[in-house]
Amino acid sequence: MKIVIAPDSFKDSLDAAGVARAIARGMSEVLPHAQCIECPMADGGEGTMAAIVAVSHGELRRQFVRGPLGTRVEAGWGWLPDSHTAIIEMAEASGLQLVPSAERDACRSSTWGTGELIAAALAAGAKRIVLAIGGSATNDAGSGMLRALGLRLLDAQGRELEEGGLALSTLARLDASALDPRLAEVEIEVAADVDNPLCGPNGASAIFGPQKGADPAQVQALDQALGHFADLCANLLGEDLRDFPGCGAAGGMGFAAKAFMSARFRPGVEVVAELSGLDALVQGADLVVTGEGRFDAQTLRGKTPLGVARVAKRHGVPVVVLAGTLGAGYEALYAHGIDAAFALASGPMTLEQACADAQVLLQARAGDIARLWRSAAGQA
Repeated sequence: MKIVIAPDSFKDSLDAAGVARAIARGMSEVLPHAQCIECPMADGGEGTMAAIVAVSHGELRRQFVRGPLGTRVEAGWGWLPDSHTAIIEMAEASGLQLVPSAERDACRSSTWGTGELIAAALAAGAKRIVLAIGGSATNDAGSGMLRALGLRLLDAQGRELEEGGLALSTLARLDASALDPRLAEVEIEVAADVDNPLCGPNGASAIFGPQKGADPAQVQALDQALGHFADLCANLLGEDLRDFPGCGAAGGMGFAAKAFMSARFRPGVEVVAELSGLDALVQGADLVVTGEGRFDAQTLRGKTPLGVARVAKRHGVPVVVLAGTLGAGYEALYAHGIDAAFALASGPMTLEQACADAQVLLQARAGDIARLWRSAAGQA
């Protein structure tokens, strides 16, 4: 019997590799002769780089970069030497988790550190860069990232702008003469699952700004600043891309990647599935087990269990979901390749308890599923 275990991380509890290990242990206790293949997954948010490096046997490289509010932070990025592919997770350098809740500032936060990681990948000889842009703390339209790569942003007096999205309101001139020429020689893919434009009521500032610390007045000011940046970029590049689907992702990082790097946008889970070889692993499998912290209607927006189910469905393999909680509307996933879904909790417990005991709970529920599978297969 072949079982492919391809879960996402459980936020604030276990990374994807840890989840996969716990499920594999539970299944193996009941089905000791089963071949359990662990394939940690992600959907472009936090944990994407680690999941790809783990399953692809890549290298984890670390360096200090400028964090969202200017302090130095240690960030990791992945390197797949065989294909000269760099995996850069924006959350590592410019992520919301790097900024305490009370200090979040969508007006000042910058993507400069992500640009430093891209520069490191270029220096390593990258031919392809996968940029996972979930979990950002920023709303600067990727301007900080571009500045780290050589773009100059100048005010009316020819002075360099301060960092952050709000400062873009004083932008008078863009100077791309020193922009890293190696960007033109590398294929860049943005792993993102939102299709928001840069500006407007569905844009980066309006939709994502509040969770990054912006009040209503700041949201309006940031939206105008990003629009002004887009105006000057259109004058420089001869093309206005502010309304391209996905340009509002990660506070406008999608816009910078599309406008200045000709990036291609792909669903995050699709990118991870490709790099992990999930399709080949699922071929010939008897069962696929996937999971995430909260399994609900939002999973339909491109989260890991949906992506895994699509792969499994192509091969006619049943899919079971293990989740921390089953939220409203999760039943809709049954029409998209999910055959059954189970929550971890064995009784009333707090979220803190569930997170602390996730490993034990995952192993126990996986064992329950294995017993049911064994019984259904007549192996009892």
